[in-house]
Amino acid sequence: MKSTLITGGARSGKSRFAQELALKRGGAVLFVATAEAGDEEMKRRIAEHRKARPPAWETLEATTHLGRQITWHIGQAQTVIIDCITLLVNNIFEQCGVSEDKGINATLTEKKVMAEIKELLDCMERAAASFIIVTSEVGLGLVPASTAGRLYRDCLGRANQVLAQHADEVIMMVAGIPVTIKAAR
Repeated sequence: MKSTLITGGARSGKSRFAQELALKRGGAVLFVATAEAGDEEMKRRIAEHRKARPPAWETLEATTHLGRQITWHIGQAQTVIIDCITLLVNNIFEQCGVSEDKGINATLTEKKVMAEIKELLDCMERAAASFIIVTSEVGLGLVPASTAGRLYRDCLGRANQVLAQHADEVIMMVAGIPVTIKAAR
């Protein structure tokens, strides 16, 4: 089935566009939310995102092991939205203890991120549903000052590259406008 990767900066309209695309495709939707409500501001953001989704959509809250969890919950969904890879990578970093610049095992962390992406791609290949994957483009700004920040940027950038290679189409959101980077054939 068709897969679409939607990337862009913060608040560029990625999630909104993903939802619009799913509505256009029609059918049952499984919405996979990777965010964890760690503080009040994040709880508010999650609540806003929930309100924006149609009530008929099934929501799966999954912080890691997306491929496995989607396989268990996909049911009759014709479209799966994953929002977002950015927070998935952040969740893996937290599991690996990468929050400060002390004792970072970059090799292990990157292996875990890429294993997660491979598991997701394997799930996508087996599924009959189409996938819409939301991620962020974090490599366009300044070089992060911390080791952890640079590792995060690098891991997310590599994950995005792999997802883009496998996607049928890639769209970058710029100021709420979708710009096609890779067109579906």
